Amino acid sequence: MIDDARHQKRRPRRLPALAALALCAALAVVSGCTARAVRGGEGTANPDLDRAAMSVKLDRDDITYLVEDYLARLESSRFWQQTVKTEEPPPVVAIWPIQNATSQHLDDQMLTLLSSIETALVNTNEVLVVDRSRQEALAREIGIQHGSAFDPASAQRMGRQLGAKYFFTGKITSVDERLNDQRRVQYTLFLQVLEIENGVIRFQNEVARSKALQR
Repeated sequence: MIDDARHQKRRPRRLPALAALALCAALAVVSGCTARAVRGGEGTANPDLDRAAMSVKLDRDDITYLVEDYLARLESSRFWQQTVKTEEPPPVVAIWPIQNATSQHLDDQMLTLLSSIETALVNTNEVLVVDRSRQEALAREIGIQHGSAFDPASAQRMGRQLGAKYFFTGKITSVDERLNDQRRVQYTLFLQVLEIENGVIRFQNEVARSKALQR
């Protein structure tokens, strides 16, 4: 009987907590503030979903812009028009690991950047591009670390084994500025095309992109 009495006393204490949970659930339904997943991109109800910046870090839209702008300048250059397009058979090119010269951790972004450069070059149909997985395996064998600065001696050794004539190499840099509650990060993609055998720079250019946080 004593235990039953204690049990009876405890029951009322649960009611406020249960009522609070019920109230929270009701408010969530009414306000519609619960998070929900949406699909975006071409062919969906949210075609511009990828356009909005979520942070000042590089995203896929930034990388696409940087690579497309650089490639447009490359394809219109005298080197590409008078040398690359006239070579028979088409020259073999490889992509040296691009340096992350920013203070940010951009591992995923750097992989996306390399893949984007590789895809863009393949789609020109004017050069033969060494598969990146094969190149990375050879780089590990030679002892080249991911993101290492371009080394002519290692590049020549690697280029001969890959059968490549040109290397694309470069780096991503950033300038981070803050003023009161505003922040701006200016990114620059700097890329060179080097002739492997002699180390001569055949083409180089840089493309910039800025991101900002404003209130």
